[in-house]
Amino acid sequence: MKILVTGGTGFLGRHLVPDLQRQGAEVTVINSRNCNLVEKHNLLQFADTKFDRIYHLAAWTKAGDFCLYHKGEQWIINQQINTNVLWFWREYQPQAVMIAMGTGCAYPPELDLKEENYMVGEPDRDLYTYAMTKRMMYTGLLALNHQFGMSYRHLVPSTLFGPQFDRADTHFIFDLIKKIVAGKTTGQPVALWGNGHQIRELIYIDDAVKLINLATEHCPNDLLNLGSGVGHTIREYAGMICKIVDYDPAKIIYDTDKWSGVPKKVFNPGKIKRLFNFEFTDIRRALAETIHYYQSLPPETKS
Repeated sequence: MKILVTGGTGFLGRHLVPDLQRQGAEVTVINSRNCNLVEKHNLLQFADTKFDRIYHLAAWTKAGDFCLYHKGEQWIINQQINTNVLWFWREYQPQAVMIAMGTGCAYPPELDLKEENYMVGEPDRDLYTYAMTKRMMYTGLLALNHQFGMSYRHLVPSTLFGPQFDRADTHFIFDLIKKIVAGKTTGQPVALWGNGHQIRELIYIDDAVKLINLATEHCPNDLLNLGSGVGHTIREYAGMICKIVDYDPAKIIYDTDKWSGVPKKVFNPGKIKRLFNFEFTDIRRALAETIHYYQSLPPETKS
């Protein structure tokens, strides 16, 4: 099987690509160094190979408050990336199954986060631009399937975490780990954004890869949440990390002047439970493995 992966050196790609290779696939990886997806002609270098699957993981975004300050750039760059990938798929790889990653930010925060509501109402205003580029990509998948019969999966993971995360990654769980470990090892003050009562859902990277494989095999032309539907507050996650690294959670400062996002973001897992009898990794074990990875890094690579 021949597979093309965009964004294949990002966090998800660093886990998905080796898994696909272990399954015997011949994987071609696209990243920002070998193919700038903003220019569609750069994709022509891959046109002569007939791929069985295309995993579209690439996106121009970052965690934290990045989306608040780059709305115009995010619209242009992500629209260009997604349109170019869909164009390449239609023109040169119509036989391939497209597995494209969506975002939980696309859901309206006031509604139940179930698949039927992905395109209903409006996303959170702070993340609106990035969310709408993902909705537009899903619209493209639907349109190409409708007109040309092309096969897709649109998968929407909750916040991914696990080993091999990039030291510059500012997704909340990595931020918590880095700050609390620094508080333990160097005595630095631990200041977290918001009041700590925001509720968030995580999915361990190994679970995400397994579910992507299952959805690819069993969910033709469908949109699917990848998540357990179990959320915890930031304070609860911080408490779990503190217990693992032996740090006093009472020392943590919660900075309520900082941006903290929507009060709650937890998926409705009804569809995935109906489809698969899947057992998610225990959150505390997954956190321990992620922390162990970070603590094992040479000191100069930590942030």
